[in-house]
Amino acid sequence: MNFTITDVAQGTIPPTIVKPNPEFLTEAGEERFRQLVNDHYELIRHSDIAFMFPVSYEEDFAKVKKHAADFLIQICGGPDYYAQTRGDSRMLARHARFRIDAKGRRTWLECYANLLPELEKEGVSPENIQSFWNYLDSFSVVMVNT
Repeated sequence: MNFTITDVAQGTIPPTIVKPNPEFLTEAGEERFRQLVNDHYELIRHSDIAFMFPVSYEEDFAKVKKHAADFLIQICGGPDYYAQTRGDSRMLARHARFRIDAKGRRTWLECYANLLPELEKEGVSPENIQSFWNYLDSFSVVMVNT
């Protein structure tokens, strides 16, 4: 697997954003997928981008984790939990108030890169893990706004 992080600057047009193979969610299972997202945000809690998240407010931080998992589950072809509870994703608008730079994006991605290899040990195919990574890397390009 190759967890290379594409270099980016504000205004960079991302490569084509391809959703992950739905088999990624099928192989991981929803419970394990939610655990992956939870673990990702726990790494963020101790990172240099923690200030962007309500890490000191457990109830609010739990909502961030749930919304992120719901969004990614939907992107991976699972149930539309995010749309049911939050409506249209509007990720650019929802993140506009945050100062997201290339360094912050890199930190966010590195947190996933640290966790994804475990999934292979649990039976998720490297190809499906790679498809999820490729989505995260390309989608996150558009989130850089500073």
